[in-house]
Amino acid sequence: MMYRLIGEAAMVVHFLFLAFMAVGGFLAWRWKWLIWPHLAVAAWGIVSVVTGIECPLTVVENWGRHHAGLAGLRPGGFIDTYIEGVIYPEEHTNLVRLGVVILVLTSWTGFVLRRR
Repeated sequence: MMYRLIGEAAMVVHFLFLAFMAVGGFLAWRWKWLIWPHLAVAAWGIVSVVTGIECPLTVVENWGRHHAGLAGLRPGGFIDTYIEGVIYPEEHTNLVRLGVVILVLTSWTGFVLRRR
């Protein structure tokens, strides 16, 4: 039971992490200190997409699921298991990534303009 809880908690944190990556810059308009964690999260997002490095949250979720006797995530990890082909069709991956980049850049532009 505890292992399953660890795996499910990692999944929830992963979803929150992705949500923060998409809209954290807008939250920084209200709470300025959030820009720094958002920059780090966005940098991790870029590095993980470009290099294909496995996210530590994926490792934790797979570990918890394995020890709970459940199947692990698909070979592509969290995104391939819960996002691509579920929330949007896989053939739109690059369009979705572009949308997230535009969303993040818009939030950063707004942050800079609001600081003036």
